[in-house]
Amino acid sequence: QVQLVESGGGLVQAGDSLRLSCAASGRTFSSYDMGWFRQAPGKEREFVAAASTGYLWSSTRTYYQDSVKGRFTISRDNAKNTVYLQMSSLKPEDTAVYYCAAGRASSITRETGYEYWGQGTQVTVSS
Repeated sequence: QVQLVESGGGLVQAGDSLRLSCAASGRTFSSYDMGWFRQAPGKEREFVAAASTGYLWSSTRTYYQDSVKGRFTISRDNAKNTVYLQMSSLKPEDTAVYYCAAGRASSITRETGYEYWGQGTQVTVSS
């Protein structure tokens, strides 16, 4: 069982930066792929970014939705059981509830690839 708690959301202006954090419980954090998803009002939840496990001898790989490439950076600190999403050059269309997720399936960019979800943190970007 993995519990995830997001933090760092808030209200910012367009062009600002924000860093989201997701703290995970459990001793097996490093064995999970970690992802960030978001859901805007009236829209379905969508993939934002993911970082693969980097477990044992494999290296961590990162994946991004096209609309956030170059603006968002996902990173993980396995020693702290935490994954981060650094967001810069924020736009009003980035406004959403952001969710952290953990999973071990191969579909790292899809919701079905994740078993555990956080409660979400609101990010609002004003124009």
